[in-house]
Amino acid sequence: MGIFGFFSKDKKESLDKGLQKSSENIFSKLSKAVVGKSKVDDEVLDELEEILITSDVGVDTTIKVIKRIEERVARDKYVNTTELDVILKEEIENLLKENNSQDLLDIDLPEGKKPYVIMVVGVNGVGKTTTIGKLANLFQSAGKSVILGAADTFRAAAVDQLILWGERVGVPVVSHGMNTDPASVAFDAVKQGVDTNADVVIIDTAGRLHTKVNLMNELGKIKRVMQKFIPDAPHEILLVLDGSTGQNAFIQAKEFTKVTEITALAITKLDGTAKGGVVIGISDQFKIPVKYIGVGEKMTDLQIFNRKEFVDSLFTKK
Repeated sequence: MGIFGFFSKDKKESLDKGLQKSSENIFSKLSKAVVGKSKVDDEVLDELEEILITSDVGVDTTIKVIKRIEERVARDKYVNTTELDVILKEEIENLLKENNSQDLLDIDLPEGKKPYVIMVVGVNGVGKTTTIGKLANLFQSAGKSVILGAADTFRAAAVDQLILWGERVGVPVVSHGMNTDPASVAFDAVKQGVDTNADVVIIDTAGRLHTKVNLMNELGKIKRVMQKFIPDAPHEILLVLDGSTGQNAFIQAKEFTKVTEITALAITKLDGTAKGGVVIGISDQFKIPVKYIGVGEKMTDLQIFNRKEFVDSLFTKK
């Protein structure tokens, strides 16, 4: 049984509000595409293709979705335009399912993984440190003990910001200050996690080093020192992406998957953009599950990703 319970009414309202710009953008265009049409034909599908691409779903993923809808139209012989949004939701849900994005109503900490170690990566400015603070709050609210490691030591603001989040949430932060060895911070954070029997250790890392080789070496060093205490650490490497950047988020995902193995995604700032489709495209193109989405500025606005609820909020006319 997971630790965060059912998908509450408050969470659903927050999700609907956070995706409102994206949803309105899709439906205003979709309404125009089907006006005067009684069935889904090639013209409607061409319009739908453009709508998905301009919502930052991405070209390759959009082509997949359109092909699936075309197959259903051909199989069913006649599909009314009023059914289009239902079919669209079903096919995108199926796509997310295939890409390992779980239909989560809650989240589980695996048995025998204590402390559960999460290493967080992402470029500066995507909301990485804020996401870590909100993630700590998620676990803390569920009664789990959390330790944060301020291993993004190349930016003074990152260290100070994480310390502030630790104070705000009420969790300890291991910090050696700026321009110190990130691996040493990770070492001490994991050691403290083991010594205190903490449930979760979350390690912040540098957003960018001078070259990909430097970044790869740094992340590799951090992993190696953690493994002195926990051989299979980190249990999760979470890449934080800014959803409002649209296609630029694809580029960031591509660059980070080159330097380290990414096992989960957190996509932030979806409330300030009409580019919510980026969640679908990134998950599909990289075959990495989306685990968290940011739909607002409040501490509780980092949500566990639930593909059914996400698709429903994005593609249901309000």
